[in-house]
Amino acid sequence: MNRLQLLFFVLLLGFVAVLWLGTGHVSSPAVVETVPVPAPVESATPEVQPSPVAQPSVTQTTQTAQIAHTGSLIIPVAGIRPDQLTDTFSAARAEGRTHDAIDIIAPADTPVLAAADGQIQKLFQSERGGTTIYQLSADQKLIFYYAHLARYADGLTEGKQVRQGDVIAYVGDTGNAGPGNYHLHFSIAIVSDPKRYWEGTNINPYPLLHK
Repeated sequence: MNRLQLLFFVLLLGFVAVLWLGTGHVSSPAVVETVPVPAPVESATPEVQPSPVAQPSVTQTTQTAQIAHTGSLIIPVAGIRPDQLTDTFSAARAEGRTHDAIDIIAPADTPVLAAADGQIQKLFQSERGGTTIYQLSADQKLIFYYAHLARYADGLTEGKQVRQGDVIAYVGDTGNAGPGNYHLHFSIAIVSDPKRYWEGTNINPYPLLHK
């Protein structure tokens, strides 16, 4: 083979190679498809607990409570009518005090009656009140106080259970009432501890008796 033939053969091989490559027999590099990565799912929002509903304050309405209890009170002096009562609850007293009770005027030795059912808590001799009685109400929430008594009824003792209308004492002028100023000093107090009968919040007996 001469040089001319050799050159022709090389060119022919080159041409064949070009045609063969053009037909795509050479593997193309793989195309990597990018798969979108899903965004992380946020955790569910925690359930919001409802705010507690504010409960109405339990404030004791003393007037309502005492009226409910003492709705059946009787005037604690025999023979006295409602129209004979005078409201002296807020009347001034010595040393800047207020009366915190009502005075029920009646003749000496008029029977003093239990204003409601209850227990005789204390029989006491007081400088101001003279001969006195502290009576605890049946529900142990109220103290009835009777003062300036002439004497106790026969058989009256501390701890004795009395019924409404029972005679427990007699009208007098003992203590600081003044000689001949016969009357019953009567008060009502709301107490939290029945054993501390001398402590409590006084309420006006007048509207409860004048009905």
